Amino acid sequence: MDQQLIEESVRNIFKAIGEQPNRPGLQETPQRVAKMYEEIFSSLDQPEFEAYKIFDTDHTNDGELVTVTEIPFYSMCEHHLLPFFGTVSVGYVPQNGRVIGLSKIPRLVDYATHKPTLQEEVTSTIGNTLMDILDPAGVAVLVKARHMCVEMRGVKKPGSETKTTFYRGAFEDKALRQEFLETIKS
Repeated sequence: MDQQLIEESVRNIFKAIGEQPNRPGLQETPQRVAKMYEEIFSSLDQPEFEAYKIFDTDHTNDGELVTVTEIPFYSMCEHHLLPFFGTVSVGYVPQNGRVIGLSKIPRLVDYATHKPTLQEEVTSTIGNTLMDILDPAGVAVLVKARHMCVEMRGVKKPGSETKTTFYRGAFEDKALRQEFLETIKS
């Protein structure tokens, strides 16, 4: 990431909106923004998700529903560069004795959200990545988020929530889909 370019750009934004970038409260803001961008956009230097470990088991988990729920995330809307945040719940059905380390699912959520993106893209990235690396019988993803581009500007609807879902494989069965939704509610 080009820290100097970000800092210069932030100073120019202050000038463009009629603010004084050298006034005491703003002098260090360009550096803070550049450092923040390095952190919240950290996935941009990772073309693929690689922070995972697949384990081979004795097949006793095959066909069983595994869920990790309410994983918090923060991201930035690529349309307005305003935050959106919420939770991700993931379910999968192992097959062929393959399971993923449970801590790797929150890492996948971080990978999908640490870049300018859309909620729909976050949902499909998580689901498709799990399908690709784990080859499970099925994957379900539910993302619930609040968007500052909806709450702070435009329609200005504070507290509204957007939900997106991903269902593949075994989750095309409505009974399993319902089991996933009931599991994450409780």
